[in-house]
Formats: sequence, C-alpha cells, structure tokens
Amino acid sequence: MAFQKKLLSGDFVVLAEFDTPKGVDVSELFANIIKVKGRVDGVVVPEMGQAVMRMSALGGAALMQQHGMETIMQICPRDRNRLALQGDILSAYMLGVRNLLVIPGEEIKYGDHIDASPIADIDELTLLKAIKGLQNGFDMAGMELKGSPEFVVGCTIKPTKSDKELDAELELAREKIDEGAKFIMTPPVFNIPAFMHFIEKAKPLSIPIIATVFVLKSAAVARYISTNIPGPPIPDEMISRIKKAPDRLSECINIAGELIVSLKGLCQGVQVVTMGWENRLPAILDAAKI
Repeated sequence: MAFQKKLLSGDFVVLAEFDTPKGVDVSELFANIIKVKGRVDGVVVPEMGQAVMRMSALGGAALMQQHGMETIMQICPRDRNRLALQGDILSAYMLGVRNLLVIPGEEIKYGDHIDASPIADIDELTLLKAIKGLQNGFDMAGMELKGSPEFVVGCTIKPTKSDKELDAELELAREKIDEGAKFIMTPPVFNIPAFMHFIEKAKPLSIPIIATVFVLKSAAVARYISTNIPGPPIPDEMISRIKKAPDRLSECINIAGELIVSLKGLCQGVQVVTMGWENRLPAILDAAKI
C-alpha cells in the first residue's frame, strides 16, 4: 500500500483528490484515474464536498479500491449520526479501505440541497475517538466487536486569519493526534513563506503534514479566494501571472506544479485538488516532474 508505506517511512507522498460522480456513470472517473495510476500514491475521496450531493465517499472508495487504487476516504459527522458513522467505518474496512480522513464537512447552506437538515450528532474529535474505539474492539456504546478494523487515520486543520487562531487550531490538532490522527491535511497553500511559518509552529506536533495544492482556474478565482477565504493571501504576482498569461490554463497548471516542487522540502506530501479538472492531473504532475 503505497500511501501507508511512504507515510510511515517518512517519504514524500503525492495524493490526488477525485470527486465521485453525481450519478452512477463512473466512466469518466475511471478514465481519469487510469491516467495517474502509478504516478500518485493514493486518491482522496471527498464526502460530498461543498455539500453537493454525489455518490458517497464509501461507494466511491470501494469502487476505486476494487480497481487497484489505494484510497483515503473522507468521513464527516455532518450527514450521519454515530450509529451510521460506525457502520460505514466497519463497511469501509471490509470493502478494502484502509485510510480515513476525518473532516468537518462544509456547511449545507453552501451546497445544492440547502433544505437538508445537518445531523452533527458528534464532532470531529469524538469521531476520531470513535474510530480509535472501533480499532480497539469496542463501539461507542461499549459493546465488544467481533473483529476490529485497522486504519491509518488523518485529520484536517481549518484556514486561519491570525497567529492566535492558528495556535488554537494547532492545539485542537494536538487533541486529534491524542485520539489517533496519524497525519494532518492542510488548507490550500499558495504562499510559501507563510506556509514555512506554519510548518515551524506545527513542528511540536511531530506528525506528517500533507499540504493541499488547489489548482486555480482563473485570476478571478484566485482573487475571490484571496479576498474571501481565511488564510494568507494569494501573492499578487501569482494572480498577475495568470491574468497576463497568453494561455491561462497552462499557466494555472504550471503554478500548481511549481507549488508542488516548492513544498517537497517543507512537508511530507501534497494533495492535489483540481475541482473538476481531474483530466489535467497528468499535466500537473508533469509540471512538478512527478
């Protein structure tokens, strides 16, 4: 298992996020996966990212595992109560999934089913505790299991506006590590000096950190993120590069590749998020010389 082996040995890992389809036609999904098989160490399967209804992460991860791709399945407490979450975790293990990424999940108001009711029975920390309990052979009610799963479990941290907020997130990350998280996935990284500051502050956690490389699709998207999303602003020169480029698509791909190269010496891996541009992943990996 490439991801687990590299993560635990300290090697640099390369992950790609692949959304499941909004429907049951998986032909495009598998056509894109085939293009990066052997070039990435695993695929992150979102749990209805942006709160948009799609095939579940469990179904998508199981399908990808069956086709020989190691998966990191997102799981979040937004849509399921503790019974359903534990059932899905046990099912995932039996379907070949060995890696979990606990996330908070985007708010439903930002998705395509805004009248849905969030469950939020438990929080991320409690979910991590539940996974640890299942691995130790007991469910959340204290009942003993007939056979227990084994996972490598990761967690995320939220983007922050200030060092004070970052310190609070890192303290929460410490609690997540105490509950079994073995790696941390960061928010999108665009500003390398700011990321170096983050890495320095996160050193005491002593845990692998995987940086998210979000592929910008236009200067307008870059400006929106820089203005509206917490975290270090996207450098003006990066936005200007995209705006002035004769081929903006190629420029966005090159920028993503350059970010991956810059991050190689700073953290233990990257997750490439393309948001619908999965067919561009080979070009991004080429730009990063992977």
